Amino acid sequence: MEPWQQRTELLFGEEKMTRLQQAHVLVTGVGGVGAYAAEMLCRAGVGHLTLVDADTVQPSNINRQLPALHSTIGQPKAEILAARFRDINPAIRLTVCPIYLKDDNIPALLDAAPYDFIVDAIDTIAPKCHLIAGALRRKLRIVSSMGAGAKSDITQVRFADIGDTYHCGLSKAVRKQLQKMGVRRKLPVVFSTEQANPQAIVTVDNERNKKSTCGTVSYMPAVFGCYLAEYVLKRL
Repeated sequence: MEPWQQRTELLFGEEKMTRLQQAHVLVTGVGGVGAYAAEMLCRAGVGHLTLVDADTVQPSNINRQLPALHSTIGQPKAEILAARFRDINPAIRLTVCPIYLKDDNIPALLDAAPYDFIVDAIDTIAPKCHLIAGALRRKLRIVSSMGAGAKSDITQVRFADIGDTYHCGLSKAVRKQLQKMGVRRKLPVVFSTEQANPQAIVTVDNERNKKSTCGTVSYMPAVFGCYLAEYVLKRL
């Protein structure tokens, strides 16, 4: 192992580090939650990451998103992270897909490589559900992030099957859509048991695929991302 990986190897051991080095993880959505999940996987030594996100950095991202700085406004999030990850691990293999996921391009993405794990950090219902459904039907391992918005208590973040979630509007919407799609398999998720603050949710009409936007605080998406990364690393 490289010198920068010595501390992780002390914890996991050489055999597990080799497994991580040989693993390929797909991360869909690299905004508030997904970017932190991807960076934790990179720093832990995952050898190949595929990053999927077509968004560019906006000023409203700066309060919580890893790639968002005043100097990066307008730049593609996935490309910013790719450069950052190469600086962390020069040997990492990266596949960058600057695309908006839709039901018609998700199958090609899922079939593009033999992924060892999928991290779903998409925040819009339709592409999220098509990705989950496609992964489950292919028997690909996946873990999904539910809603971190309008919440602020990190002690209430949990792992659960999506069927056991509560106090989470995104979980409820995803469950309903997956049922309509005929998907009733178990789905591991990260969610918060905290009641969302209704005063932190406002309707919007100028954002792609979104009818509302939620107030957020710096640490919550990062915590969700770290939970996702831990789930993947422990199973790889």
